[in-house]
Amino acid sequence: MSIKSNYKYLLSDLTALKGVGVKTTNLLKKKNINNLLDLLWKLPKSFTDRSLSSKIIDLKIGENQTITVIPQKYQFPRIRNLPNRVICSDETGQLDCVFFNSYEGYIKKILPLGKEITISGKISYFKNKYQLTNPKYISEDSSLIKKVHNKYSLTEGISEKVYNKIINQIIKKLPELKEWHSDEIMKKFGNLSWNDSIIKLHKPENIGKYKDNFYQRLAYDEIFSTFLVNSEIRKKIKKIKKKGKKININLQNSLINKLSFTLTNDQFKSLNQINKDLNSSTKMFRLLQGDVGSGKTIIALLSAYNTINSGYQVAFMAPTEILARQHYNLAKKIFPKNKIVELISGKSDYKNKKKILDKLENNQIDIIFGTHAIFQKKVNYKKLGLIIIDEQHKFGVNQRKKLSDKGGNDCDVLLMTATPIPRTLTMTIYGDMDLSIIKEKPKSRKPIKTYSKLESKISDIIKFIKKEINSGNQIFWVCPLIEESKKIDHTSAVKKFKFLKELFPNQVLLLHGKTDMSEKERILNDFQKNKFKILVSTTIIEVGIDFPNANIIIIENANKFGLSQLHQLRGRVGRGHKESSCILMFKSNLSENAKKRINILKQSNDGFLISEEDMKLRGFGDILGFKQSGIKNFKLADPIHNSDLFLLAENEMKRIENSNEDISKFKPLIKLYDRADIINDIA
Repeated sequence: MSIKSNYKYLLSDLTALKGVGVKTTNLLKKKNINNLLDLLWKLPKSFTDRSLSSKIIDLKIGENQTITVIPQKYQFPRIRNLPNRVICSDETGQLDCVFFNSYEGYIKKILPLGKEITISGKISYFKNKYQLTNPKYISEDSSLIKKVHNKYSLTEGISEKVYNKIINQIIKKLPELKEWHSDEIMKKFGNLSWNDSIIKLHKPENIGKYKDNFYQRLAYDEIFSTFLVNSEIRKKIKKIKKKGKKININLQNSLINKLSFTLTNDQFKSLNQINKDLNSSTKMFRLLQGDVGSGKTIIALLSAYNTINSGYQVAFMAPTEILARQHYNLAKKIFPKNKIVELISGKSDYKNKKKILDKLENNQIDIIFGTHAIFQKKVNYKKLGLIIIDEQHKFGVNQRKKLSDKGGNDCDVLLMTATPIPRTLTMTIYGDMDLSIIKEKPKSRKPIKTYSKLESKISDIIKFIKKEINSGNQIFWVCPLIEESKKIDHTSAVKKFKFLKELFPNQVLLLHGKTDMSEKERILNDFQKNKFKILVSTTIIEVGIDFPNANIIIIENANKFGLSQLHQLRGRVGRGHKESSCILMFKSNLSENAKKRINILKQSNDGFLISEEDMKLRGFGDILGFKQSGIKNFKLADPIHNSDLFLLAENEMKRIENSNEDISKFKPLIKLYDRADIINDIA
C-alpha cells in the first residue's frame, strides 16, 4: 500500500468499515464523526475489565462479571410482552439469561443448548436466582470477551460493544505511515511512530496518561500541522506582488492633529506597521489586535484614509449594522468633506442601494461601510485597495484566505479583534497573518472600578442607581437569558425589565437578540440621546457599542460567564470622561473557580492578563466565553498544558522556513489533521 493510499484510508467514509451500515453512519455523523480518523480521536474515558471469570456461586449483584456456562433449557412464553429465558448452569449453580424483544431463532443461535458459552454483563437477582438481562457480550470464543473493554462517550443508539468493535477494526487495519518528522524531533518522543502512538492512545491502561510520549507525539503532530498550514498561507500571500500605496504622511498627521485625543505609543507603532505593509510590494494580511477601548478603530480609519489618499477605495465590514453605522458616523466626523463616505444598510431602499452600487463601480465612493453584504457577488469595486474587517473572530483560516483573494492582487487586508488571547493561541489561530497589538490604553481612559455584590443585596444596587441617574448618568443592566427558564436558574432580561420599569417609570429600555433590527436601532438611538436611563439587555451589547454617557454596567449571574466575556461586557462603560463602575451580581453558592474569576476581574483591567487566567481556569475550547468563536478546537493539544510543544513546533517551523526545506513529506500530516485547501498545491 502506497503512502498516498495509506492516509486516504484513514480519511475514507465510515461505510468502509465492515458491519457499519447507513443507520450507524448517520448516528456517528450527528456527532461530527465523518471518517475513520474522526473515530480515532474519540478517546476512551474509562474501561470495564471482563478478563476475570467467575463461577455462578461467586457472582456479585450489581457488578459487571464474566462467566462460562452451558445453556440447559429454553423458556419461550406464548404470552406477549413476557421475556424469553434461557436457563444456564455451571458446576456451582444456575443463572437465567433474560431477553426482552429478542426472537427465538436469534436466542437459539447465540445460546445453543449443551455448548460452553462465555457471557458478560451486569448481574441481578430475581426470585432467588441470579440473572443477566439482555447480555451484550456472548460468544463461544471466550478470548473475544475475556479482556478489558474500553468505555467511550457513546453516541445514542450505538452500544459499547459495537463502538469497541468499530475502533478495534480500524486499529487492526491501521496503515504504516512513512515518518515525516526529523530524527531530532522523534528523539523527543521516544522515537514512537504515529501508528504506535494511535494504538497506545486506545489502550485501556493508558487512559489519562497525557504526559506520556505517545500522547505528546500526537498532540505535537496536531499543533505542527496547524503551523505548516499557516506557513503555506503566509508564503502564498507574500508571493502576491502588488503596487505599493504611496502614503502621504503630511495628510495623515494633519488628520491626527485634528483629533480630540492623543494617540498612544502602541497606536503609532501599529499604524507604522500597517503603513509599511500598504507601501510594500507584497500584499498585507494583518491582524490588529487590541484590548477593549485601546483605540483600534481610529487606527483602522487612519489606514483607510491613507489608502484613499493613494487613489484606492476601502471596504469596511462590521459584524452588525449598529457597529457599521457607528464606524460610518466616526469616519464622516473626522474625514475631510471631500472624501465620499457611504453606508449600505439593510434599511436602504432598492433605489438608494442601486445608486450606491453604481457609484462604487464607477470609483465615486472612497470608503463604504456595511455588514457582510458589502462583499456579495453583485457588489463590484472599481479600485478596491483595502478591506477592513472588524471583530473577525468568526472567520476561520480558509475564510480568511478567500477574503484575501477577494479584492485582487492590489487589495490589502486588515482584520481587527478586541479579543485579547494568550500567545499560544495567537500562534495557532492567527499564524497565517502578521500581527499588530495595542495593549496600551489612552491616558484619558480611567480604570473601571469593579465590585461584586450578592443578589440578595439588590436594594443597595437600586439606591446606587438612583443616585447615578440623578447625576445624569446611564446604566447597562445585563442578564444571561431573554426569558425565564424553568430548567436554568438565571435571571431573565424580560423579568428584570418589568421589575426596573416599576421602579423607574419611562426610564427603562429592553434589548435582546430577538428584538427586530429597526426596533433595535431605535432603542439604541434613544439610549444614545439620553432619552432613557437604563438599558436592560442580554450579551448582545458585548461587541462594539459605544455610549460615552453610560458609566455603570450591572451583570447578573456573573459566575455564569467566562472571564474574558465579562471583561468584554465591562468594556461597554468607561468610554467617556466620568468615573465608571462594573457591578458583578451573584448568588451565595459560588464555586471556587467562580470566586477566582470574580476576584481576577476586580483586580485587573488588563484584557491580555485576564485571557491568560481565563484559559487556566476554564480550559481550552471554552475560552472567551463563546464556543462559536471559530477558534480551532484541538482534539488532543492544550495551549496551557502543552505550551512546550507549541514552542517546539514554532522553532521547528522557523528552521524549515529558513532552510527552504521541501515540505511535501508533510502532506499526509496536513491532510490528516487539517485538510486545508491550501496544501493542494504541495507536490
